[in-house]
Amino acid sequence: MAEEMKVNPQRAKQLAENLQSVVKTIQSSNKAGKNVRLIAVSKLKPATDILALHQPPTSHLHFGENYAQELSEKASLLPRSIRWHFIGALQTNKCKGLAEQIPNLWCVSSVDSAKKADALEKGRANVASSGETGEEKEKLRIMVQVNTSGEENKSGCEPNDTLELCKHIVEKCPDLKLQGLMTIGAIARSQATTAETENEDFMCLRETRDRVVENLGWKQEELELSMGMSGDYEGAIAMGSDEVRIGSTIFGERPARKDAKVVEDVGEAKG
Repeated sequence: MAEEMKVNPQRAKQLAENLQSVVKTIQSSNKAGKNVRLIAVSKLKPATDILALHQPPTSHLHFGENYAQELSEKASLLPRSIRWHFIGALQTNKCKGLAEQIPNLWCVSSVDSAKKADALEKGRANVASSGETGEEKEKLRIMVQVNTSGEENKSGCEPNDTLELCKHIVEKCPDLKLQGLMTIGAIARSQATTAETENEDFMCLRETRDRVVENLGWKQEELELSMGMSGDYEGAIAMGSDEVRIGSTIFGERPARKDAKVVEDVGEAKG
């Protein structure tokens, strides 16, 4: 459990400095003055790294994971006060268990089909009706992933199909909350993005959002945009992103998946 984990003080200090540096960059890029959510992408990093940032002085809340099994293991070890985001490619057969077994799963950011939404709904409905802790359960937030670049190897629904999926979540999934739209976009466009240049994928997501809210009768601010990662988040924020997903800039290079450890011996943790 979290209270038994030992956090390497040097590593904790470095992580906190990295996080604060990203926070400052977000603030300087954020000309509109909106609240931009920072998801610290902790995939393939040990639970002690997450605990280091979740504890004071940073007390960071939002962490993102890409693999269902890894997220389940970390969630069982770490405080319930963490707000987990599942941001990886999502298999339909993993959806129900993910929503059911992790009560503090805050958002699933990679939903691109009604089947996945329905499976998440089933799992979250079971959490809502279990009453294990006596807490009032929150709806599970959903980001619909949009394939803005048209690449065949990318997950996400087509921009023109996005409204239909959003309507399905709103009308058929009472335990889910449509939070926003998410995109990853093309690597080449990402690498060319600066705070001054407009990324076509981000423009496409913004236009798709505008069509969806118009059809739903919502206000723009009721449907968030999740776009921007380590290489392009300044430009994403300048274009109106409400959420950025930052991994290596905070945690450093990731190990190969086969070498990753959920629980790392404190003696191995490098500063």
